[in-house]
Amino acid sequence: MLDLKFVRENPEIVKQNIRNKFQDHKLPLVDEVIELDQQSRKAKQEADALRADRKRISKQIGVLMAKGQKEEAEKMKEQVNQASDHLAELEKKEDELTARVREIMMKIPNIIDPSVPIGKNDTENVELERFGEPVVPDFEVPYHTEIMERLHGIDLDSARKVAGNGFYYLMGDVARLHSAVISYARDFMIDRGFTYCVPPFMIRSNVVTGVMSFEEMDAMMYKIEGEDLYLIGTSEHSMIGKFIDTILQEEDLPYTLTSYSPCFRKEKGAHGLEERGVYRIHQFEKQEMIVVCKPEDSMMWYDKMWKNTVDFFRSLDIPVRTLECCSGDLADLKVKSVDVEAWSPRQKKYFEVGSCSNLGDAQARRLKIRVNGKDGKYFAHTLNNTVVAPPRMLIAFLENNLQADGSVKIPEVLRPYMGGKSEIRP
Repeated sequence: MLDLKFVRENPEIVKQNIRNKFQDHKLPLVDEVIELDQQSRKAKQEADALRADRKRISKQIGVLMAKGQKEEAEKMKEQVNQASDHLAELEKKEDELTARVREIMMKIPNIIDPSVPIGKNDTENVELERFGEPVVPDFEVPYHTEIMERLHGIDLDSARKVAGNGFYYLMGDVARLHSAVISYARDFMIDRGFTYCVPPFMIRSNVVTGVMSFEEMDAMMYKIEGEDLYLIGTSEHSMIGKFIDTILQEEDLPYTLTSYSPCFRKEKGAHGLEERGVYRIHQFEKQEMIVVCKPEDSMMWYDKMWKNTVDFFRSLDIPVRTLECCSGDLADLKVKSVDVEAWSPRQKKYFEVGSCSNLGDAQARRLKIRVNGKDGKYFAHTLNNTVVAPPRMLIAFLENNLQADGSVKIPEVLRPYMGGKSEIRP
């Protein structure tokens, strides 16, 4: 959420940012929120003047009563009563206007970083760099669910009976591999100085609206019926929510946390052939990282964070590339974002396995996460990034480590988490 004063003083910058994100339908919101803010401030000024006047008259009533001038005092009491009625109307109007202003401000997108490429959607994202040499083996690589089935590692039919499409049973060594990847990711991030955390897997609505846009919330979140609780779509939600309505001390920054959680997503919309199996699902597990820092440090942390993910995948011998998200592909709260994509030997292309985002002070404004600095209070900057999110990540792992005889090799760094196994065999 932007600073209202910034919108008031820079309407054309805000409008151009909206155009850059190809959200022209939101352009009228800028003028509307400025007009409503003006009305709100006018109502507040009138209310403040009435309160001051009422206080002054009340003192005069006391003086008149002390002098025995009851008739004059009663007339002034009537003035106070009339002022109170009008004040109640103004306060109601002020509350309504303030609520409407906040509602609109939540819809106006954050100002993107000048380095972000301008584009309409993810087809115009820009490749930045490749890490590792993509390899296509001289044998056919089956679809990932077929690899898992040959290893007796997945049961989609039973999952459909129990929970419907978008769910799965992982079995045997594939299930163990899934847990091994998560455990390795935990230790990988701890070794990089991040504090490990297991957060709540449900959050209240005020946290939901603090960490994401309304559009994201509708597309992603599962609500618990009869409760003010939502299942998290990623642990970033509850991890950033941990700091809601707090004043942090500048000397304690940055907070660097890595968290494990299951994640739950609606994943609305139809999906293509390549999104069957465990590619796009309603339930998965994830190791996440978040940073809460000073504004001047956020871009430095942004670069460190996505490099952590690249290094993690390269330690597993999986080629990856980074892809800069264009303006039209950025969610409303994001200042800048880069996707990490893993190589798929079967598809002969890369696919997304993680995303790193700098949200500036947007989440901090919504959640009131402030910092007590030497020059006064200011809003913190927040960032988040995926370390790894299996079972989707297992697609890249299995395809890149598949051998001609159907076995899957286990990279050395993962073997301690697999009981010393160097391969999984059908």
